[in-house]
Amino acid sequence: MNGIIFSKPCIENSKDIFNLIKRCDTLDLNSEYLYLLQCSHFKKTCGIAILENEVIGFVSGYFIPDKNDTLFIWQVAVDEKFRGQNIAIKIIIDIYNRNNINNKIKYILSTVSPSNNSSKRVFEKLADNFNTKIENKTLFSLNDFLDSHEEEIQYLIGPINN
Repeated sequence: MNGIIFSKPCIENSKDIFNLIKRCDTLDLNSEYLYLLQCSHFKKTCGIAILENEVIGFVSGYFIPDKNDTLFIWQVAVDEKFRGQNIAIKIIIDIYNRNNINNKIKYILSTVSPSNNSSKRVFEKLADNFNTKIENKTLFSLNDFLDSHEEEIQYLIGPINN
């Protein structure tokens, strides 16, 4: 895919990101305000993929409080037309590369619902890319949610050696 630009999001991207998440059936849609915050306060740890001025991928992330060596990846979204091209992995690697000054990031952490096979594959490929291990455990069980949300399995990738 020539022409895809990977970068930090900006406020002007927040509406497109909101609409992208809305089109992804498996993801929880958050408020527009949250996506504005991600594109402003958390833009250094979020990333987008743009093709011909269209946001075709988005990854949100942040550093775990009190663990500045651990990048938490929250949401991963790729437009259906562009899936299967490792765009999500490329966005995460772009986030990693711009934030890993002096080997800052040693771990990448995320949670995945058991039915979300595409996200599982993304994190397995990411662990392979970094030539490191991946550990899984249940982070949030069904009883932790009010509604019919699936449990969330934690994926810990690392340690990442540069």
